[in-house]
Amino acid sequence: MRRLARAWTRAIVDLSYARHFLDFQGSAIPRAMQKLQVTRRSPDFREAVTLRSHCPVPLPGDGDLLVRNRFVGVNASDINYSAGRYDPSVQPPFDIGFEGLGEVVALGLSASASFAVGQSVAYLSPGAFAEYTVVPASTAIPVPDVRPEFLTLLVSGATAYISLQELGQLAEGQTVLVTAAAGGTGQFAVQLAKRAKCHVIGTCSSKDKCAFLKTLGCDRPINHRAETVGDVLKREYPAGVDVVYESVGGAMFDVAVDALAPRGRLLVIGFISGYQSPLGLAPVNAGALPAKLLRKSAGVQGFFLNHYLSRHREAVDHLLQLCTQGNLVCQVDLGDKDPEGRFRGLESVFRAVDYMYKGKNTGKIVVELPPCVSSKL
Repeated sequence: MRRLARAWTRAIVDLSYARHFLDFQGSAIPRAMQKLQVTRRSPDFREAVTLRSHCPVPLPGDGDLLVRNRFVGVNASDINYSAGRYDPSVQPPFDIGFEGLGEVVALGLSASASFAVGQSVAYLSPGAFAEYTVVPASTAIPVPDVRPEFLTLLVSGATAYISLQELGQLAEGQTVLVTAAAGGTGQFAVQLAKRAKCHVIGTCSSKDKCAFLKTLGCDRPINHRAETVGDVLKREYPAGVDVVYESVGGAMFDVAVDALAPRGRLLVIGFISGYQSPLGLAPVNAGALPAKLLRKSAGVQGFFLNHYLSRHREAVDHLLQLCTQGNLVCQVDLGDKDPEGRFRGLESVFRAVDYMYKGKNTGKIVVELPPCVSSKL
């Protein structure tokens, strides 16, 4: 195997000038591929991002894998990235997409000690919105196969798992409120809070999503289009809520602050209601926030996954075990209910982002990248 790997590495070097090589299975890796690039910084994804064709397929370095992507994940924060909010110093054009799932089609010599061509891997790495992505072997996560359910764990699942463990301090009998509970990350917050034997309230936007939340064990789904969330919380939970897992922002943030119990904890996972605005924020009534928190000895704390990457692999491995054992629902939305059909191909990422911001999805939005017809993997 090592002799074959060395020969393969030499072949890559020899053929790199032609930008064309073969994988071990005899399936041609093309010279060029498609990928999405941010060509203009803007929170309007369609305005910011361009589908590029005839881009050279990247070559893996010694410690890298070349992954043929089969599924890529869409996140609310993709438009924060396209707007340049995470690193304003990066100038367009730059690649986009955080997470992918696919097969290893080529790898460097040192990477061959842990991975093999044909192996299924998931990864959290920039540039996932592409047909092929080079991924450091040190960050790739082996998965049993290329089921899209595994992709839900990388950002959405890990965010819920780590934030609730590190900041939530969940205890049996506590009351937990999850906003956007039927979304990509909310679904995991609901299930993990139930596993901690908490009473869970979940907000959503439709009767069908309420039904979905009940299948996850949510004790009190609230369709905010049919009921006023603040009124429900005051009426049914007068003692307040111990932990809030909040990803909506704006008016929902204000409702959540008012609903906190004494010593309650509000975890800010995101604020999607404001991402499409020029500043990325929706207005909140923050003037009285210090007084409200003081009266209750309550707290508000933000969570950004990038600050907890030291725990990412542990979190994903744990969630992957729960998923493969059938003890965790990993709901995937591939756009089958979208009027234009399933999200297939990089060109459908634009539709998928629109679909998410219209609040149509149940679970994690995932885009399928059909395999090359010549592939034998």
